[in-house]
Amino acid sequence: MADTTLNQGSPEGTAEIRDAYMAMTRTKRMYGGIMLVVFIALMTSGFMLADSRNAGGFWDGILNIFQFPGEVLAEASAKAANLPALMVKFFPSLLETVNIAAASTLVGGLLAIVLSLLSTRGLARFPRLIGLFRRMMDIMRAVPEIVIALVLIFILGGGPVPAMIAIAFHTAGALGKLFSEVNENADLKPVEGLASVGANWAQRMLLGVVPQVAPNWLSYALLRFEINIRASAILGFVGSGGIGYDLKNAFSWGQGRYDEVAAIFILLFLTIVFFDQLSSHYRNKLVGKA
Repeated sequence: MADTTLNQGSPEGTAEIRDAYMAMTRTKRMYGGIMLVVFIALMTSGFMLADSRNAGGFWDGILNIFQFPGEVLAEASAKAANLPALMVKFFPSLLETVNIAAASTLVGGLLAIVLSLLSTRGLARFPRLIGLFRRMMDIMRAVPEIVIALVLIFILGGGPVPAMIAIAFHTAGALGKLFSEVNENADLKPVEGLASVGANWAQRMLLGVVPQVAPNWLSYALLRFEINIRASAILGFVGSGGIGYDLKNAFSWGQGRYDEVAAIFILLFLTIVFFDQLSSHYRNKLVGKA
């Protein structure tokens, strides 16, 4: 041990350490360069393939990218006096969008709690089925909300219910993954103590785990609520109700209704900013108390 320490403190030992560090740095740079080249090659090939399949051609359309926003802004500016009344007109649709997001977050969050507890090592009710529940959450996250909504619209018809189910399904998978990661950091001593006095699995989870992880669960749920507001607005384009449906109709009419497009955009922007600031405030308080 003494010889090794002496060798590391000698000029020869210092030179060896420096050479090893430089060799490791060069290796990391080489791998980083290779990854960068591969990334650029994949992006270039993907872009060329997408451009070749684009009916209009990307380079022909890129020059007109600001044309439509310019037309909307010009018409909205000319009809600026109508914007407040239009915002009031579309406010009920905005409330429907927020309600879809809130309901889907609540339903998806409750399902995510159950899935997360069933897929966490050391807490699962059925340890042999942990892999099954995790794959279920992977499938829920993998399927986009819009695909689920289109299938449900075909089955149930248009309206907010298909949108709520679609977003709740995706939310359960996303939050279930996050919740299970939080669960893994929970202290198991309260769970063991409850088990020693005869508590069943549900009681051990409710009294021993949930009080520890609830602040982080709620923090993630608030963040997901912001995402679901955007998702519910997007799903309106496929006939799922809410303000997205009104936005689609305004787009369909084209010029002459661009003031409605501007009013809806303003409402969406103000709503997202409001809930973003509100949820960020409460998330910071919750995480600070956790």
